[in-house]
Amino acid sequence: MPDVPEKQVKRLRTLIQEAETSLAAATELLISLVGDDENIQPVNREETLGKVIEGVFDGQNMVGSDGKTYPVPANYASKSKLVQGDILKLTIADDGAFLYKQIGPIPRKQVVGALILENGHYFVDVNGRKFRVLLASVTYFKAKPGDQVSVNIPEDDTNSEWAALEAAL
Repeated sequence: MPDVPEKQVKRLRTLIQEAETSLAAATELLISLVGDDENIQPVNREETLGKVIEGVFDGQNMVGSDGKTYPVPANYASKSKLVQGDILKLTIADDGAFLYKQIGPIPRKQVVGALILENGHYFVDVNGRKFRVLLASVTYFKAKPGDQVSVNIPEDDTNSEWAALEAAL
């Protein structure tokens, strides 16, 4: 048997975990739609995938219901356009992998502002109010300070400090 690169083995394990997660979610959805049929065997996610924690996205991290802070990968938060206050579910797999899923997006609104860089952090100035944005989003959209950008913020943005970059205009 030829040597299999470690990277390929790791990727295959990740694909299998993602498939198991999808199957468990599909089973739950099917049961919720048609009821608990004896031919359908629900998968216990706790046994298959490890520990599950729900929490709130704070702009960079998830603050879990257990009071702990869990790092959310910036590329996931950026790609998913997570907004401060969104509800996330974190599954910590038996091998220690963190799998996040957005389960409760909060109401949001889209606004336009100017991208600024202050002390190494990016902000969007919306009518004099500054919202932080993730560097991963700025680099993905190839935005530069001074560019007009569209961002998502919580509909009730009285306490929010973060915005999700939607597009560079």
